[in-house]
Amino acid sequence: MPRRPAGHTGRRAAVLAAVAATTLVAAGHPAPAAQAGPEPMNQAFAAAAEEFDVPRDLLAAVGYGETHLDGHAGRPSQANGYGVMHLASNPTNRSLEKAAALTGESATALRNDTEANILGGAAVLRSHADAVGLSRAERDDIDAWYPAVARYSGAEGAIAALYADTVYTFLAEGLHTTVPGGERISVTSRPVSPDKGALAAAQVTAPSPDYPSALWVPANSANYATGRTATVDKVVVHVTQGSYAGTISWFQNATSKVSSHYVIRSADGEITQMVRDKDTAYHAKSANASSLGIEHEGFVDNPSWFTDSMYRSSAALTAYLCNRYGIPKDRSHVIGHSEAPGNDHTDPGVHWNWTYYMQLVTGTGGSGSDGLSFASYATQKSGSSGAQVKAVQKLLNDQGYQAGAVDGTFGTATKSAVQAFQTARRLTADGTVGPKTWTALLSAGTTPTLVKGGSGDAVKRLQRALTAALGSTVAVDGAFGSATDTAVRGYQSSRGLTADGSAGPDTWAALQSGR
Repeated sequence: MPRRPAGHTGRRAAVLAAVAATTLVAAGHPAPAAQAGPEPMNQAFAAAAEEFDVPRDLLAAVGYGETHLDGHAGRPSQANGYGVMHLASNPTNRSLEKAAALTGESATALRNDTEANILGGAAVLRSHADAVGLSRAERDDIDAWYPAVARYSGAEGAIAALYADTVYTFLAEGLHTTVPGGERISVTSRPVSPDKGALAAAQVTAPSPDYPSALWVPANSANYATGRTATVDKVVVHVTQGSYAGTISWFQNATSKVSSHYVIRSADGEITQMVRDKDTAYHAKSANASSLGIEHEGFVDNPSWFTDSMYRSSAALTAYLCNRYGIPKDRSHVIGHSEAPGNDHTDPGVHWNWTYYMQLVTGTGGSGSDGLSFASYATQKSGSSGAQVKAVQKLLNDQGYQAGAVDGTFGTATKSAVQAFQTARRLTADGTVGPKTWTALLSAGTTPTLVKGGSGDAVKRLQRALTAALGSTVAVDGAFGSATDTAVRGYQSSRGLTADGSAGPDTWAALQSGR
């Protein structure tokens, strides 16, 4: 892709002005000449998407996966990445320098100015699209961008695929977030079927050798020491200051000289082990030899990363490690990185809920319904009220459909959101949530292949959807056991699918279309 001409700033201002004018005129307001509107980040995404012919929602989903759209006032991530789009400058990822060459923006602007940073991210993403040979027509197909998104990660193979899968999960599930400054950014959910090409077989499937529920991706041998010189007597809680896939990639980079035993994903609590428990990860200086380190995806100054799924998954891991190695389940032995002797870090920071976390670790609290799981799903329509209406509203809002307040009252806003969702899923847009719409709503999201023995939030999503589709209760416990296997086979048989008990792409496609 050719470098942008020196007059880039004038052109960018003109594009932003046009976007602002379109937004204001559509809202019935006169448009000022060329000044920033009330939604600067939305306008920046629209302008960058237009200038580099990148799908706006894809660009926003990449940024959300990297930083939750928080530029952190120009401060670098653990991998020396900057801004909303995490433009990196390290030995293996030079996206910051690449963005500067492609846009003509200075490195300082790309690090500190959100508008320039988003423009730089779009330029880099487009350059990857050009490198994999996307045509103009293919650039209009969001599913065709998967290889380019994988390249944006700066990783390779299975970790690049993991990164791209996360972005497409956000596209499938939708996102609706408030960024620093109060602006709302939305991406509406949609069915996705990314063209993974050579990355289709590049998946992380190896099980953890120490914790049955985790995956195994080994850190570079330069980033940890074999064996230990002290008895393990504590667990250290960290925050990655970066994304899940980015952290895994960074620990595989021999130049980083850092690692942790486990890394946990924010969205669903997925765990990847990177250093064996018996070995010494480089994560807490003087405490390295006597501790186990758990990294949590996110940034210390943004509590949106600390999801209930992450807390519960991490607490289950910590409880398991404490039981296995005889570590007391108290705050003297389950500590933050900032509490390890000789450390100058601040993680997990003031937003980490230690009270809740320790209740989960010790089993003394944290119980309660998730608000989505029911023994059966009744038809909901205008005038309905109650817990299941709240579930409908939450699912719609989470997927980017504006259902209004989650108040349990099925009013006009909820009906309109249901109809919009039904239209997107090619269901009868009658505004009534019956079995087909329930099934599509509950199953919406990414489509991992699930088999007997699996566990996690994706299994819970499958169990809820099967309950709605079959009209009979499938226990929502997150464990793919015999009962779930039977339900999957029953669903597959009744829908003319291969009844092999594996919830793969065809089974998910049927569920997400409301069959």
